[in-house]
Amino acid sequence: MKNVLQKIKNHDAVIGVIGLGYVGLPMAVTVARAGFKVIGVDVSQHAIESVNNGINYIGDVDDAELKDLVNKKMLSATDDYKKLKKANVILIAVPTPLDKYQQPDSSYVCNAINSLAPNVSKEALVILESTTYPGTTNEIVVPALEAKGLRVGIDVFVSFSPERVDPGNRDYKTYNTAKVVGGVTEKCNAVSKAFYEEILDAPIHLVSSPSVAEMEKIYENTFRNINIALANEMTILCNRMGIDIWEVIEAAKTKPYGFMPFYPGPGIGGHCIPLDPFYLTWKAREYNYHTRLIELAGEINNSMPSFVISKAVQLLNKQGKSLSKAKVLLLGAAYKRDIEDPRESPVHELIKIMADNQGNFDYNDPHIPELYNEQTKKTYYSVSLDNLEDYDLAIIVTDHTKYNYQDIVKRSTMILDTRFAIKENYLNVVKL
Repeated sequence: MKNVLQKIKNHDAVIGVIGLGYVGLPMAVTVARAGFKVIGVDVSQHAIESVNNGINYIGDVDDAELKDLVNKKMLSATDDYKKLKKANVILIAVPTPLDKYQQPDSSYVCNAINSLAPNVSKEALVILESTTYPGTTNEIVVPALEAKGLRVGIDVFVSFSPERVDPGNRDYKTYNTAKVVGGVTEKCNAVSKAFYEEILDAPIHLVSSPSVAEMEKIYENTFRNINIALANEMTILCNRMGIDIWEVIEAAKTKPYGFMPFYPGPGIGGHCIPLDPFYLTWKAREYNYHTRLIELAGEINNSMPSFVISKAVQLLNKQGKSLSKAKVLLLGAAYKRDIEDPRESPVHELIKIMADNQGNFDYNDPHIPELYNEQTKKTYYSVSLDNLEDYDLAIIVTDHTKYNYQDIVKRSTMILDTRFAIKENYLNVVKL
């Protein structure tokens, strides 16, 4: 333990990062920026070649900084796990998707730790950062290391520390966001804390076990999922009652305590909020417990694209047009504003519903030039806004700041605003 602590303190430790995606690459850059040599491992040759050539592909990473770190040989990428024999700290940041039955797919974590285990050096620190169900670290990571004869807390140190990446957030990045750490033993916590203190400008909060840290991450995102569902359900009710939900929320925000604003929308997206609660509902079955509130929130949020289309149909009918005869433009494909990430974006379900009903539609997104829809098995391409006047309805799906909303209002026949992007009242703008 003293050896690895000394290397961390002196910045002589070599850091491995497995997975160079939306979580792993920003972390790798953060670590390298702090003065540690970083070896990134990924199965994607595109990611490996891009990193080694100093070419950035993640929105929250600065292009110039990545190139500078690569040129200084502080960051490199490979697909060879044997290179991690040099590493004193290894961070695992691989995907944790759901399968078609809405159950956690742990194959990426399993493959990563099984490939890493034969290449772990003595006194190395292994930290899982991928969001996953409570129990993953103790059930998957620890046994894989122990099978190689490594005693956790003695020969190797193991912790879980959930990523807290918020793409597009201008204030909070990897380096200045508080870190939760749950080590298998007290020594694991101590080594993990020492490492994160060297690379982050943020508090390190230690918890008693990996399971607590894993549950904490799920709780964070489930909290948001449920409150967004409440906002969405209130929207549906307010719509029927002729009440402006956005005005209701603005009024509620004036209360200085006991209220936190959440906003409705066309659905939820990203890799976390739509997926993470299902990790918990799946795990809860093992304990003979039915997470009714969480599942209901998921149902409400998943129904919002259908609600948006039904609203769109009403607006088109007032023009004497059906969905199949009208021209509709979807404005925005990213799951949140000002990012290039369409993962789990509600636009995918909107496209499916439009296609299923023979809708004539296009999409525009200044950050996403092309979009593959898994459900329709088609690739769509972002159109220009030069012919905005030709569309019978524009639906604001993502409220990018690059959009000139005054111009959009001026040139559009009718707009359905699902994001409250247009604050003023116009005759041709209908809010969700």
